[in-house]
Amino acid sequence: MGIVAHYYMDVELQSILNAVGGDRVAIADSLAMGDAAVRMVESGDVKAIACLGVDFMAESVQAILGRAGYGHIPVYRLDTRSIGCSLAESAERPAYRAWLQKRSREENPNGLLHVVYINTSLETKATASSTVPTITCTSSNVVKTMLQASAQQPGIRILYGPDTYMGENLVTFFDGICNSSEWSDEKIAEELHPSHNNETLRRLRDSIDVFPNGNCVVHHMFGSDVVENVRQNYSDAYVTAHLEVPGEMFEIAMEKSMVGMGTVGSTSDILKFISKKVSEAASSPSVTGRKRLKFILGTEAGMITSIVKSVQGILDLSKNSVEAEIIFPVATEAITAVDESDSAGLSIVPGVSGGEGCSTAGGCATCPFMKMNDIDKLSDVVEMVGSDSSHISLEKHLPPRRLHGKTLNGVSATELGVQPIIYMRQFMKESTIPDELMAKAQACSAS
Repeated sequence: MGIVAHYYMDVELQSILNAVGGDRVAIADSLAMGDAAVRMVESGDVKAIACLGVDFMAESVQAILGRAGYGHIPVYRLDTRSIGCSLAESAERPAYRAWLQKRSREENPNGLLHVVYINTSLETKATASSTVPTITCTSSNVVKTMLQASAQQPGIRILYGPDTYMGENLVTFFDGICNSSEWSDEKIAEELHPSHNNETLRRLRDSIDVFPNGNCVVHHMFGSDVVENVRQNYSDAYVTAHLEVPGEMFEIAMEKSMVGMGTVGSTSDILKFISKKVSEAASSPSVTGRKRLKFILGTEAGMITSIVKSVQGILDLSKNSVEAEIIFPVATEAITAVDESDSAGLSIVPGVSGGEGCSTAGGCATCPFMKMNDIDKLSDVVEMVGSDSSHISLEKHLPPRRLHGKTLNGVSATELGVQPIIYMRQFMKESTIPDELMAKAQACSAS
């Protein structure tokens, strides 16, 4: 049996999975979970996949296996109940489809393209595909997707949803570049996209239309109190922020990124940035005495497991006296220091004592839905898979099948739900938006 788990999984559970290791265990972001499942099945000895995440992730893993020719491989969730997601559910409400329909009926002289966050259900993707031309994106490739779409069709109107914070932060990102003296046309062409300059970025910025009512309950907690805490107490720290955090937190990380002291992006981007900075310090010949690097972690607390694993590996090999401090920027009243004598060079400040960053003051940087997955439930599923008499019980652990047997405009709803993912994968492979999708987008130019 193979196990794929999301970065935001419970810290203790991730530690156990890391200890198990091997080719049958993978901890990754939502898209890479599906790829990992395919690799496990291709190894020839994996007959089922346990998906440790929320429902739409299990749906996605099952769909990716199906497209790879492994639709017969079952994917099991750890809970028989619905494992929801506040962000995904915001796109399943009537308001989201109404927003898409309204925009599709408006004048769009340069075409219309819907870029939907992959952290949504197949039902959302199917409904969107039947309404407007749609491509999925991840927090790692959303900037590239928008840059390429606007390069292939200048002035194209881009609808982004359902994550309101991410959409607004993307506008802020492009606006920050356009208003920065550091970003010349040459630098934009070299570091962002060869077909872009300040003028085209301004046009792109102004063409982005963001859904106004969607957010993640975890990232929503990085608000004004957290921002004030960071500015007052951690001015010397590197600042990382996921694209889903509120604008105030994003702007700090964006400012820091302009001078090499921060990064904004996906969970993978944050992990790479922290690892890179620690590695640079660890290998620097100029380091004298003990050097401590401080990193503000602007995302879900479950990320700490992968960060600790990467950073500790670097520190163990370092000949320099380098320390890394990972700081959760929770509310001021929710901060607890760790005894440095026990930290082995890695000081973690997770929040209130024993509370995973939670307190009545706010700042609980953990996802309640992800925590519906635990080691006992995983053991139960593994045991049932190994038992010939548990078939009926296991059926309750399968991903939702809301699209099974349904059609939209005469087309299989499942196929419509998977199509935006296929378009994204083609883009990731070929670095160009598929002609078929762009033709559909351009056909929306006349309402």
